[in-house]
Order: sequence, then C-alpha cells, then structure tokens
Amino acid sequence: MKNSAINLQDYFLNQARKEKIIITIFLMNGVQLKGLVKGFDSYIVILETDGKQQMIYKHAISTIIPAQPINLTSNSSITAE
Repeated sequence: MKNSAINLQDYFLNQARKEKIIITIFLMNGVQLKGLVKGFDSYIVILETDGKQQMIYKHAISTIIPAQPINLTSNSSITAE
C-alpha cells in the first residue's frame, strides 16, 4: 500500500492558501511580510499583498504565523516528518 501522507509544512501552507488565511512571514533578517499564500513548492512561497505577488525563498523564512488557527486534525494522513 502506498503511503499518501503529506508533510505538515505542505498541509499548513495548503490550508492557509485554500482558506485564504492571512499569514505573517518573518524572514531570517527580521523583515515581516503579511499576505495570502497563492502557491508554494519545495523551495518558494508565493505571497500576495495589496494585489502584488512576492516570491519568497523558504530558506529565508524564520517563522510563519497565521491570523487564525489552522486546523491540523481534520486530515488523518498528516505526518510530522
């Protein structure tokens, strides 16, 4: 049987994107960015703020804080790898 579990990072970002939850991203240099997740992959997050999109490299991100809680228990296939 194939393990179809997604990782916690992808689930968190995908829920923020689907539910249109505003997030605050803190970069390693202390800069704060606030907006909506429009997309992401293994290396980047696309954040939209005031109608403009920014591509943020994940290695530059320190912390992500959602404006409202993201439900992590609704999907039983989540793993915290």
